[in-house]
Amino acid sequence: MDSHKAGFVNIIGNPNVGKSTLMNELVGEKLSIITSKAQTTRHRIMGIVSGGDFQIVYSDTPGALTPHYKMQEGMMSFVNTALSDADILLYVVEIGESPNPEKNILYEKLTKNEAKLILIINKIDLSTNEELEQKTELWKASFPNAIIIPVSALQKFNIKLLFDAIIKYLPNNPPFYDKTQLTDKPEKFFVSEIIREKILKFYQKEIPYSVEVIVNEFKDEETIIKIAAEIMVARESQKGIIIGHQGKAIKKLGTEARKDIEKFFGKKVFIELFVKVNKDWRDSEIQLRKYGYIK
Repeated sequence: MDSHKAGFVNIIGNPNVGKSTLMNELVGEKLSIITSKAQTTRHRIMGIVSGGDFQIVYSDTPGALTPHYKMQEGMMSFVNTALSDADILLYVVEIGESPNPEKNILYEKLTKNEAKLILIINKIDLSTNEELEQKTELWKASFPNAIIIPVSALQKFNIKLLFDAIIKYLPNNPPFYDKTQLTDKPEKFFVSEIIREKILKFYQKEIPYSVEVIVNEFKDEETIIKIAAEIMVARESQKGIIIGHQGKAIKKLGTEARKDIEKFFGKKVFIELFVKVNKDWRDSEIQLRKYGYIK
C-alpha cells in the first residue's frame, strides 16, 4: 500500500487576524463565521480535507487573549489544546503586527512547541513590498525555525503555496476520519453559529458578546428543515434590543439567518427565534459546560 499522510493542522493567532477566513479557504467550505469584530470564534472548529493519499484535519481556534471571565477561560483552553495536539501549527499574524515577546501571550508557547511551525503573514494586500520584507525579517528573527508564508486569505493569494507546504510536512498516518466527513461538529452547531454571525453583524457594543444561541429543535423533513432557536442574553435590556421596536430587529435577524442556513444545507428552512434572559451565564460553570466551553 502506498504511504498515506494525515495530521492535525491547527490555526492559532491573536483576535481578528483572519484565521477563520483562512480556514474556510483551506477547507473550501464556510465552516467558521467571519465578522470584523474580535472574538468571533468561540469554539475549536474542525474542517477535514481528504484526498486519495492524504487527510488534513484543520482546526480554527478562538483568538488568543487574557481571559476576563470563565467563558474566555474556556476559549483559551481550546487554544492550549490546539497547541498541544498539533502536527503542524499555522500561526497567523497580520501585516500590521510586529513580534513583541513581552506582550505576545503565544510567544513562549510557540518557541517551546515541537510541532512544525508555519508562520503566515496575512492581509498582505494591505501592504507594500517593502513593508512585507521588513515584517518577514522581524518575524524570522523571532521564530528562526518557522517557515514564513505571506498570504491574503481574502484575496485567495498564496493559498495553494500554503497547501503544498502543509502536504509536504504532514506526517505519515492512516486517515483519522471517514474520507467523506467534512467536520466534527453537528448540524445544530452550524445553525447556532450562523445566527450568532448575524447578531455580530447587526448589533453593536456588548450585545454580541453577551449572547449564546441554543438550537432546541432541528427537524430535517423531506422538503424543509424546521428550526427553533433560543437567543440567550445576560440582561433584560439586551432582550429588548435583540427584539427591537415592534419586533423588527429580530425579524430581520431571522430572515438573514434563514437565507444563510438555506445556502449551507441546500434546502428550504423555517426558523423561529426566541429570546431568553440568563444572567451571568458567561461565569457559570454549569452553563458553560452545557454549552461546550468547558469539558
